[in-house]
Amino acid sequence: MNCSLFLNKVKYMSDTNKDELLSSLISNHIDLIEDNKEHFIEKTKEIANYLTESLNSGGTIFWCGNGGSAADCQHLAADLVCRFISDREPLRSISLTTDTSILTAISNDYSFNDVFSRQLKALGKKGDVLIAISTSGNSPNILKAIETAKSMNIKTIGLLGNDKGKAAKIIQTKIIVPSKRTARIQEIHILIGHLIIQLVELNLAL
Repeated sequence: MNCSLFLNKVKYMSDTNKDELLSSLISNHIDLIEDNKEHFIEKTKEIANYLTESLNSGGTIFWCGNGGSAADCQHLAADLVCRFISDREPLRSISLTTDTSILTAISNDYSFNDVFSRQLKALGKKGDVLIAISTSGNSPNILKAIETAKSMNIKTIGLLGNDKGKAAKIIQTKIIVPSKRTARIQEIHILIGHLIIQLVELNLAL
């Protein structure tokens, strides 16, 4: 739908219809969490343990994603490096989505498919963790980063969406949000990211 037509449609919706729309969206979000809560809890604990083990051994937590998922990557990396709940020492974490000079140089000189994998080759080592956030699981740069990580003995973790994509077949540990709506998937991804980091702080007694 044309953006201006959509905005006009929303503008002229009655307050009652707007209430119904917003209530439906919120209910969909709540139902998605409630229906999958046990799965999310078990996988979150598992992932937090991997991160804890890596950080305890001097490892680094790397993040990669595109678009809104890129924003989640730098948000969650900041939560580790700065703080989340506890006033504590910084934890080693890097979002591979944030350095515009590196991103544009690699895209220009090589390929956008290489923007994450080349950084990982430069910075990563055995014992690190790569967390790939993707609603589709099919982005070539995500898939290449996962393959590169595996070749370097870096643990691979995915926060993925309902269609799973190719990433689900090659990544080692994953949480799949069973929704086809990108917004709902991204909302659950950031929730899970926060839960993981809070458990890491608890695991490390920070």
